[in-house]
Amino acid sequence: MLLLDMIQQLMEVFFVKMAEQITEEKEEKVEKEQFKLFDLYSTEELEIKDKAIKPYIGLDGKLVLKSYGRRKFDKFAKAKFNILERFANRIAVPGHVGKKHKIITSWSSGAYENNMNIVLKALKIVEEKTKKNPMQVLIDAIENGSPRDEITVIEHAGARYPQAVDTSPMRRVDLAVRWMVQGAYSKAFGKKGKMYETLANEIMKAAEGNMESYSLMKKNDAEKQADSAR
Repeated sequence: MLLLDMIQQLMEVFFVKMAEQITEEKEEKVEKEQFKLFDLYSTEELEIKDKAIKPYIGLDGKLVLKSYGRRKFDKFAKAKFNILERFANRIAVPGHVGKKHKIITSWSSGAYENNMNIVLKALKIVEEKTKKNPMQVLIDAIENGSPRDEITVIEHAGARYPQAVDTSPMRRVDLAVRWMVQGAYSKAFGKKGKMYETLANEIMKAAEGNMESYSLMKKNDAEKQADSAR
């Protein structure tokens, strides 16, 4: 009888602890869902239509988006970074076009605060002009500006020739972000427009599917080259 009583008590303690743990996990999940990016933009109702790139667009609700490179050695580490942080990191080196590094302006540096302020100002302009959640507009822009196939160079018997290949989902997101930043930078360098203004215009045009967008033009070129190399 004593053994049965002890087992019963242990089972009761076990189930109580399990119930408490489940309750805590649910509360943490609710709190996480209620977090907004910089306490400004909600991520709860965002829709990613392209299922292929959905796992590679980080949208975790956080007050401050700064990872300090803690996950850079993890597998598929970039997928764990928030998409806004990836934008800010790309703005740090917008002059890279292909293998050439063009001249960049003094404001474009490794300073996280400066780069993230450019992204936040651009999102504010997008919100004012579209009257939508700017994060949803940004997601639409990435989906529209990401190429599905491109070319690589294959060398065989001393001859080099292009071969069409499918673009991996993570590279699709990387290319869309890179082309949007490069397009915005090319329209701001040496001109009257500010970087955050041109970046906002680039995001809105890409989201609309407007071919004036630099990212859409680059995507179209990449897919045309891939079609010709099949």
